[in-house]
Parts: sequence; C-alpha cells; structure tokens
Amino acid sequence: MPLINKSWEEWDMVVLLRAVVASAIAAVTTFAGGAHADPVEDFYKGKQLRLVIGYTPGGGYDIYGRIAAEYLGRFIPGNPAIIPQNMPGAGSVVAARYMYGLAAKDGTVLAILAQTLPLDTLIQGEKAGFKMSEMRYIGRLVDNIDFGMGHHPDKSPFKTFEDLRQKQVVAAATAGASPANIFPTALNRLAGTKIKILVGYPGSQDMILALERGEVDLVGANGLASTMVRNPEWITKGERVIVYQAALKRHPLLPNVPTLEEVGLDATGKATLRAIAGSSEIGRSILATPGVPMERLAALRKAFGAMIGDKMFRETMAQRRIIIEPASGEELDRIVEETSKLPEDVVRIIAEIVKG
Repeated sequence: MPLINKSWEEWDMVVLLRAVVASAIAAVTTFAGGAHADPVEDFYKGKQLRLVIGYTPGGGYDIYGRIAAEYLGRFIPGNPAIIPQNMPGAGSVVAARYMYGLAAKDGTVLAILAQTLPLDTLIQGEKAGFKMSEMRYIGRLVDNIDFGMGHHPDKSPFKTFEDLRQKQVVAAATAGASPANIFPTALNRLAGTKIKILVGYPGSQDMILALERGEVDLVGANGLASTMVRNPEWITKGERVIVYQAALKRHPLLPNVPTLEEVGLDATGKATLRAIAGSSEIGRSILATPGVPMERLAALRKAFGAMIGDKMFRETMAQRRIIIEPASGEELDRIVEETSKLPEDVVRIIAEIVKG
C-alpha cells in the first residue's frame, strides 16, 4: 500500500498493520530467543567441576588428568572451571568406588582411572564395589603402552626378556588390579618368568625412585606417553632396558620389544596376555559417574572432541612433548562391553592372576 495520497482512515490502517507486524516480530524474536536457550550451558555456567585422578601426582594418569582439567572447561557450554583432585589408593579402586557411590551424578565430577578396571570389575563382580559398565567415558587423550623397565644397560641385571626366564629379578608394583602388578604376575604364570613382585608403591614415580635407589630391578609397568614427556632419552637413546610392552602390536618407538602376547608359552597364554594388553586401548581416558543426564554427557563428549580438534591445543601439546592419540567416549564404552564378553577360560585365568 503506497504511503502517499492516503486518507486518514487509510493511514490509520497502515499504522495498525505496522503495529501488528511489529508485535508479531517481537513475539517471534522472544520465542526464538527462548528456543535457543541452552539448558546445559545454564547448568554449567559458574560451576566448578572436579576431575578425580586415581593416582598420586607426577605419573602418567596425573599428567593427562591435569591436561583435561586445564583445557576441557574452555569447550564445555558455560565454560566451567575444572579442579584436579588426586585420590590415590589400590590402583585407583578407591577413586572408582568414590565415583560410583559418593560423587555427584550430575556431570560435575569426572575422573581418570586405571585402564585395567574393566577387567577388574569383570573378575570381581559385586565385590569390586562399582561397575565400569555403568560409568560412561567422555574420551581418550592417549592410548597407553605400558612397558617393563629396568635400569641403565650398564646397571641392569637383565638385558632381554629371556633373561627374566633365567634369573629372578625384583619388580616394583602398585596394588590391586593395576598394570604394574598384573603384568609381571601374568608373565610369571604364562610366560615362564621368575619375577618377585613387591606390591604397595603408590604410583609410577614411586616405583621409578625405588628402581633408582636399587630397591628393585624392574618397574612392572611404566607408561610410554608419560616417559616421552619426562624422560624421552630412556626410549630414544636406549638409556633404560625395556623388556616387554603391553600392546596389541609393537609400538613404533619400541620396535624391538616384544608384546605380552608374543612371549606367551602356549595358545591359551597368548590369548590371555592379549586380553590383558587390550586395556592399553583405554589408556588415559576421562569418564563420568553413572547417571549423568544424557544431554550433559553428549555435551561433555562434544566438548572433548572440540578440545582434541583445537589447533592451539594440539600445538601446545606438541610443544610440551605430550602425545595425543584420541578416541571417542562411544568407542571406549564399546571396549568395556567387549571386555565383558571375554571367554570364560580367559576370564578365569585373569581372575587367578589378579587374586595372586
């Protein structure tokens, strides 16, 4: 309707139409604003999250747990702060029971726990006090190749894996179903080694110090990723004796070191050692408590993916010499499910190994 040569009645109609249109636009805008409100962002805004680390400071789990605490909140809607909290004990079982039982189930408490816990809960059942199948993974920062490590070649009483079959050596181990305890125990039974295991060291740094002091000859499990951060020369320059690696295939950095499966004495031994080494796929992963609302779980997983894909994050990790080999939370949940379906004879042997 042209706005010239109009009667007052026509002008009144134009004004009325404009008012109606403006009112409609305002209503649509208000509705759209409400429709785009993010309940996840509203929930996390101003919150302080905790990330429970199941080991003492200084080891591989601690390094990656603190990385997640430092960066992940920047990508979660509402940008909450994340505070790391060490909760060591029994190979992170103490932290796992806390996450399952006492921690808030609303997506404000995350954790990084032992990669072997899915095996442990399969074996222990109700006695474990928690169910890994009910805790949901957010994502993996790095798969973890653990290896058995001796001292410098000039000081180590062994040089090859075969030496472990010929002479007794003393290994440092953490308690419970931790890799440092399970690996040498499994090797004694399934690969013919003669390793005496001293259980009770709180974490990897404590075991390494015991090796340096001469209390032990072997660290039952030490993480490749954390070693490449703190002491890369142990690997790149051969300054420590490495005799086995818990991996499904030889890592490019350890091409001459046998996997657990390779040293098994028979088919059953090889299959069992492979199942034990499979925990390396879980590695250093972040998980949530049971019962986290699905929309928050999805947001946490999306935030983790955004963090991993962030160029600045990847450049910073490269500068710190921190290896990032990610996997999604959904992939890790599938590994837990597959672990629950291991053959009964393999589970029985693993159970006997864990129980000592």
